[in-house]
Amino acid sequence: MKVTVDRLGHLGDGIALVEGRSVFMSGVMPGEEVEGDLNGDRLTNVRIVTPSSQRVRPPCSHAKSCGGCLMQHASDEFVAQWKADIVAGALAGQGLSAAVLGIATSPAQSRRRATLAGRKTKGGALIGFHARASDVIVAVPNCQLLHPGLKDTFPALEALTKLGGSRTQELALSVTLSDAGPDVMVRGGKPLDAALRMDLARLAEAHGIARLTWEDEPVALRANPVQQFGKARVTPPSGAFLQATSHGEAALLSAVRRALGTQRKVVDLFAGCGTFALPLAEGSEVHAVEGDVAMTRAMDVAARTAGTRFPITTETRDLFRRPLEPDEFKGVTGVVIDPPRAGAEAQVAKLAAAKVPVVAMVSCNPATFARDARILVQAGYKLDWVAVVDQFRWSSHVELASRFVFGAAADGS
Repeated sequence: MKVTVDRLGHLGDGIALVEGRSVFMSGVMPGEEVEGDLNGDRLTNVRIVTPSSQRVRPPCSHAKSCGGCLMQHASDEFVAQWKADIVAGALAGQGLSAAVLGIATSPAQSRRRATLAGRKTKGGALIGFHARASDVIVAVPNCQLLHPGLKDTFPALEALTKLGGSRTQELALSVTLSDAGPDVMVRGGKPLDAALRMDLARLAEAHGIARLTWEDEPVALRANPVQQFGKARVTPPSGAFLQATSHGEAALLSAVRRALGTQRKVVDLFAGCGTFALPLAEGSEVHAVEGDVAMTRAMDVAARTAGTRFPITTETRDLFRRPLEPDEFKGVTGVVIDPPRAGAEAQVAKLAAAKVPVVAMVSCNPATFARDARILVQAGYKLDWVAVVDQFRWSSHVELASRFVFGAAADGS
């Protein structure tokens, strides 16, 4: 069957209309004429007949076999515009619009955290990412996504898989770069016993692993795996959330600072380990609220030794079950809110009623962002602008930061 690709969906699939129904395919570009075999609603064995002018040669030698990147066949300019359009489309679906300030795309080989798959083999171990829609592990020694420091951990990950894995059980190997070396968490391995614990500690020492966690149990700590947030040095708990690239983190922080401007008192909701709260405390009083007690403790310890100009207070609180009430925002002049992919509908409704003058909202899901943005706009806020951040290069994932202003500020007075 031969078709012409009409558009890309928000997950990167090409979509063509065939006799009034949508047909989906991967690895294509809008406007391309392609042919393949129709299986249900998908075109498989796709062959490009007339390529798009925006099609490029994938920069990674693993592009055809690895399922980690979806869009390496498209130019950087195309991907940037496509991701900006995803954000605009999500807003339009809620009857909203905003100026898009641009898109900050993290460079190649800049991912500082990743979860790889590992499996013990007859001759050793296999480490890599899964092939697309498959449980087959593809080795990725030339990966163009990962920071060189992450690729340097591959020998250690192979050794971990040989030692604690099996030929029937796949390991999930989560690695985060830190100032002190790689921070590694392993899931799916053999049960810990005294002998395995000792062997793992020796392996961590031999390979320079800063911290090694097996399931949820620390088994080796050579040095605290510190992350720098402004002036503060934070040791996150094992497996804690961290922005995928330092470039992306800097872009989001810059956008949040631009959104807030000069504020006397700021509340940071879903604060994590202090990605925004700790740098913002260099110019504002900050109250940081986070649902994970281990992350709150890590932020609190860092705050007490950071030497920031203003104090930081922290609170452990499940903002889904118990959002901050409007009266708890008394005296607050700015809010940062960075919820997980599900968004923060309940908390945003309380925030809308509080009428805090300026809100900087960060999101990793344009659809839930647009839903929550509509709540603020209906309450009298103006969505001033959106800045798009692409730190998951060549994927369908997109992040953003935005500015909402209320009342006189929204009117420009």
